[in-house]
Amino acid sequence: MTRRPIFAVFLIVLVGVVAGGFFLVRHGFSAREQPSAAETFIATRLRRLAIPSDARNAANPVSSSPEVLHEAMAHFAGHCATCHANDGSGNTLFGKGLYPKPPDLRQAETQKLTDGEIFYIIENGVRFTGMPAFGGSGNENQEDSWELVRFIRHLPQITDEEIAQMKELNPKTPEDLKEEREIQEFLEGGAEHKHH
Repeated sequence: MTRRPIFAVFLIVLVGVVAGGFFLVRHGFSAREQPSAAETFIATRLRRLAIPSDARNAANPVSSSPEVLHEAMAHFAGHCATCHANDGSGNTLFGKGLYPKPPDLRQAETQKLTDGEIFYIIENGVRFTGMPAFGGSGNENQEDSWELVRFIRHLPQITDEEIAQMKELNPKTPEDLKEEREIQEFLEGGAEHKHH
């Protein structure tokens, strides 16, 4: 009697492995694809299981204030927006190239996580994704991460004005810096000096 259920489970696993192998042979490994519903379901459950319960239940020690929100907004613009976008949508050049794609941080899938879960993800990253671990030694980095949790909670209400402020804080490419320098030189009369 006990062999029959074990055999059934083994058969289901075997069929799943064969089907997955067949899929990979036909479609390959491409970061352009969207994860299947089954893959997403499994990955989110595994991520939840990987977060220790004491970390999941941790309370944010950083109080919410306009100053904290401003600091976290600047930190997010400088370090996180490359993949997550200023508005948290994940709609960026890097974000589109990752597999799985960065989650839309404004949506319920992220917003329903506890503060402790979001903090743990920032500090420790998520294996087999593009999310690196940003935690280090010392409480200063932890305070930055807790402030980011506050900002992520704010993303569903982010304003166009805040996004415009963040755009000024985003990292600049060498081309952006060159263009800014040329504009500044032109505004300071540099173009006239070159012609004389």
